[in-house]
Amino acid sequence: MGSQSIWPSVLILSPLFSLYNFLSMKLSPTSSLPLQPIIVACLSLSQLIIIQASASTSFIFNWFDGKNNISLSGVAEVDRLLIKLTNINSHGSFGRAFYPHPIRIKDPSTNVVSSFSTTFVFCISPMLPTLGGHGLAFVMSPSLDTTGISVIQYLGMLNQNHNGNSSNHVFGVEFDTVQNIDIEDINDNHVGINLNSVISTNSTAAGYWITPSQNSTQDSSKTDINLKGSENIQAWIEYDGQSQQLNVTIAPVQQPRPYIPLLSVYVNLSAVLREYMFVGFSSSTGALVGTHRVLSWSFNSNGVAKSLDLSKLPSVFPKPSIAGSTKFKVIVSIVTVVSLLVLGSLVGLLLHKRSPREIVERWELEFGLHRYSYKDLVIATRNFDEKELLGIGGFGRVYRGVLPHSGLEVAVKRLSRESNQGEREFIAEIVSTGHLRHRNLVHLLGWSRCRGELLLVYDYMPNGSLDKLLFGKPRKLLRWEQRMKIVSGVAAGMLYLHEGWEQQIIHRDIKASNVLLDADMNGKLGDFGLARLYEHGQNPHTTRVVGTLGYLAPEFAKAGKATPSTDVYSFGVLLLEVVTGRRSIEHWPAVEQDFLLVDGVWDLYAHGRLLEAVDKRLDGFFNVEEVQKVLMLGLLCSHRNPVARPAMRQVVQILSNEAPLPPFHIQHQLISEIGDGELISESGDGELISFSSSSMKSFSAR
Repeated sequence: MGSQSIWPSVLILSPLFSLYNFLSMKLSPTSSLPLQPIIVACLSLSQLIIIQASASTSFIFNWFDGKNNISLSGVAEVDRLLIKLTNINSHGSFGRAFYPHPIRIKDPSTNVVSSFSTTFVFCISPMLPTLGGHGLAFVMSPSLDTTGISVIQYLGMLNQNHNGNSSNHVFGVEFDTVQNIDIEDINDNHVGINLNSVISTNSTAAGYWITPSQNSTQDSSKTDINLKGSENIQAWIEYDGQSQQLNVTIAPVQQPRPYIPLLSVYVNLSAVLREYMFVGFSSSTGALVGTHRVLSWSFNSNGVAKSLDLSKLPSVFPKPSIAGSTKFKVIVSIVTVVSLLVLGSLVGLLLHKRSPREIVERWELEFGLHRYSYKDLVIATRNFDEKELLGIGGFGRVYRGVLPHSGLEVAVKRLSRESNQGEREFIAEIVSTGHLRHRNLVHLLGWSRCRGELLLVYDYMPNGSLDKLLFGKPRKLLRWEQRMKIVSGVAAGMLYLHEGWEQQIIHRDIKASNVLLDADMNGKLGDFGLARLYEHGQNPHTTRVVGTLGYLAPEFAKAGKATPSTDVYSFGVLLLEVVTGRRSIEHWPAVEQDFLLVDGVWDLYAHGRLLEAVDKRLDGFFNVEEVQKVLMLGLLCSHRNPVARPAMRQVVQILSNEAPLPPFHIQHQLISEIGDGELISESGDGELISFSSSSMKSFSAR
């Protein structure tokens, strides 16, 4: 499917040599017509044609069957007619897939880069929803050598020790799915242009431009694309060597190619690219992993790349055949469509006769929740103005609002239309919080639904979420007394969920961003979108692993069974974050590792230096006994053995000085030493997700 474009030169050379043979036979040695100059001219012309023809390389791979001429390195492999650069078991790894032959990309006599173009289809599937890493890149590199290649945010594209050096001669277009502040990423879902560095010279949020029809008066509009949404995305990269204009365009494969590029910049690649370069793809993972796939690829070193045949794309998530015959499938499709049309008509008639206000949901009867007018919530949030945005979560956005009639400040959670689990999470949150009343739980005031929009209305928390105060820029300094007050309040709220209500509630997503602070800096636990209710004494279990990486208990990640003890583990991690002022997982570019907070504090405890973990910004203004108690309680709660963890009632008693911290001699055992945990992926390809952390590093390292 791939070839050097030399055949045109052969076709042209054949007549030239035929002409030479004819003249040799017809002209005598004494002829006045000079034969030697003709021969020289023919040979010179043939040499010129060969040089020009071999300078252009064009190939197309509509799929990859292992017979293609592709060079794979790292963990990259050909699987089911596509290339997997990484997979969900490849922690801290890279994968590369390159065309194996060097391609002439620049004329050394003029130092002008040729006008090259490429198009390809890729798909990124994260380990867990919203948690994928770290992205992939189209790369031009002077060598196939992978010695010293760095992973994590370096995408297997560069060596972290030489990042930014002009001697790299590396050009890349990255499709990045993890935001790393150290390399100036704009968000966790962007496309960027890289010249000898992973710090993009130009970048923008992933999306594509929709141009209205010729008769439309509307302006073009941009539609966002979730790069780690497990959908097939086609990319086009084109460079004009004369104008030095680089265009990058992406769109879902079911969409036509947009007329307007996502990125269009002027860049002189002459100083970056060498005469001969290798072209291909690269990807990497860290503690955050995902499967990065390339499904098809077309490239032309001097012209427009051939169009891909999208009808031949390999299936990312093949579905087993239920009925083999085409006739059967057609009949089933027709019956299904007709049934849906009839059902839709009946529903439409019923809705036409009844206004939305007359439709009473069972939630209202069961929980007595107020149903807000959608129009009132639009007015309250100023039509969901970005200036009113409080935060973005896995299932939608939260806005500040002021209700038009009462003037009450509220927080409006608007579930994402793109969330496949939005309806389920919406119901879960209502069911979980409909009757809950506790001073340390965010109060659910009501709800609204209109034309597919799902909204929840909460008490407004003027001091925002705990994570923004602990880790935001600039980070606000929380006094030790405030920190104790916050964690004590959260512990009381968790005790109410586990024991204080008629049903036991397991939150399953205890973390700093779900701790909200009211005007008096009281900590209140919110976001019950992943919560589950159980009867007291019931053996709770779930086969679907949910939550946030860094807060997941090892046994939950392994078996998918949520219990009160898994909530306690997450709370233990939260305690360590509050005391240290550091995130549960941090990316370390300098040492090419991911730092795990639990590992770091365990290490200090094992070496008798526990107080070195305290947030340096406190500058010694804290109660040493309290700090030491909270750190040890955090270690006890986040113990890898669930039996060693206390119940929330005991945690509350310890924090309120009603009970002493139990004497314990915990064996120094890091999460990174477990290494045998597995959890089932919901990505759709039936693979196992291997759960293991990076190797332990010194807590003081940055």
